[in-house]
Amino acid sequence: MKKLVKIFTDGSCLGNPGPGGCSAIIKYKNNKKILSLGYSLTTNNRMELMATIIAIECLNKKSNVLLTTDSKYVKNGITKWILNWKVNNWKTKKNKIVKNIDLWKRLYSLLKKHNISWKWTKSHVGDKNNEKCDKLAKIAAKSAKLEDLGYCK
Repeated sequence: MKKLVKIFTDGSCLGNPGPGGCSAIIKYKNNKKILSLGYSLTTNNRMELMATIIAIECLNKKSNVLLTTDSKYVKNGITKWILNWKVNNWKTKKNKIVKNIDLWKRLYSLLKKHNISWKWTKSHVGDKNNEKCDKLAKIAAKSAKLEDLGYCK
C-alpha cells in the first residue's frame, strides 16, 4: 500500500467576522511542511475551509490523503452535503445559495486530483497536531493586516 500523506488543519477567527487565520501540517514519510495564513476580515468557517484547501493544493502529485479536521462544517460539508449542493446548482435544501460557495467549489475541484479520507477530531483534547494548527491559526489571525495578508470574504 502506498504511504499516506497525513494532513491536519485548523482555522481561527477573532470575532466572526473578524481577523482570521488558518494553518495546516502536511506529513509524508519523514517530511513535514507547516502552512499558516492570515486574513484581516473573514469568518471561522472560511478559515476552516482555507486551511483544508491550501494544504491539498500543496500536493504536487496524485496522493492518498488522510485529512484530519476539527471542523464538523468541513467534514460534513465534504462527505455529506456537497453532492446534493452540486446537483441542486449549489443551493441548500431551503433553496438558498450555499455559504462560502467559492471555497466549496475550489475544494470540490481538488477531490478529482487526490484520494482523500476525511477524519474529524475533537478540538482541545490533546491531539498534538491539532493543537499546533490551532496555535498557528490563532497567531496568524492576531497578526493579520489587510495590506500584507489579503481579504478572504
